[in-house]
Amino acid sequence: MAKAKDDNITPSKGEAPNADFDLDHPKLSKHIEENALTSGGYPYDEKMKLKLYEDQLLKLQIELTKLQAFVRSTGERLVVVFEGRDTAGKGGCIARFRQYLNPRHTHTVALSKPTEAERGQWYFQRYAARMPTEGDMVLFDRSWYNRAGVERVMGFCTQDELANFLREAPQFEGMLARDGIKLFKLFLTIGQEMQLKRFHDRRHNPLKQWKLTEIDRAAIKKWDAYTLAKRDMFRFTHTDTTPWTVVRANDKRRARLEVIRHVLSNVEYDGRDLEDIGLPDPKIVGSGAEFFFDDEKEQN
Repeated sequence: MAKAKDDNITPSKGEAPNADFDLDHPKLSKHIEENALTSGGYPYDEKMKLKLYEDQLLKLQIELTKLQAFVRSTGERLVVVFEGRDTAGKGGCIARFRQYLNPRHTHTVALSKPTEAERGQWYFQRYAARMPTEGDMVLFDRSWYNRAGVERVMGFCTQDELANFLREAPQFEGMLARDGIKLFKLFLTIGQEMQLKRFHDRRHNPLKQWKLTEIDRAAIKKWDAYTLAKRDMFRFTHTDTTPWTVVRANDKRRARLEVIRHVLSNVEYDGRDLEDIGLPDPKIVGSGAEFFFDDEKEQN
């Protein structure tokens, strides 16, 4: 297991936003609009067709009901961590994942900033308290990895706290795995132009304005800082026991399908229909350097 030391953590730095981007202007720049889908080297230049998406999603959601029945009957415990850049589509993936599942036994955890009491606790304590009991599934909409991402980039933690986290996160997750929890760690990644497009939509769509926070506004200028933070997160916390899987999420439809498909493909449950699950798209989902560091070129 890699050890985290202060001098091995890539220093964060900010970056000016795209020169064409004005969050408050009602019209998005033509450059961003035209390049959003293919930004960051995304491998498709068209969104998945709606009918194809809906057909595949229904099959996968039926399989999810089988998975839940299996988890309930066997007393398994399943945890899915959703991480990623702001606007990457974590909430949408979670919504489709649990759409037809029994809400009594499939829970979403989306914690706000820690209370004063929680700030005085062991860092992982409030996350450990929300792990599932026998027969339940928990989906984390962001997780303990806040420390490796937003807390680091925004200066909400010290370098020592960050180093301790990067060293201890694999130990914490190893304990979960040894106790029998099936843990999936998913990172949704998007290109910079797509992120700007989605920020702009949040700003000007009255149904989405609640999603736009001051942290989001600050993140617009910190693309490079988040890229460096992501690199260190993968370097220290991707292990054989609890690996990361990256999902390229410029197209929300493909991302939602691949998230569900990945989980279903990695649990052997009763009645599993591999034909309906289908094969993962190797252009969209995977692990390794080609996925972990696919936006390193944007640092240059």
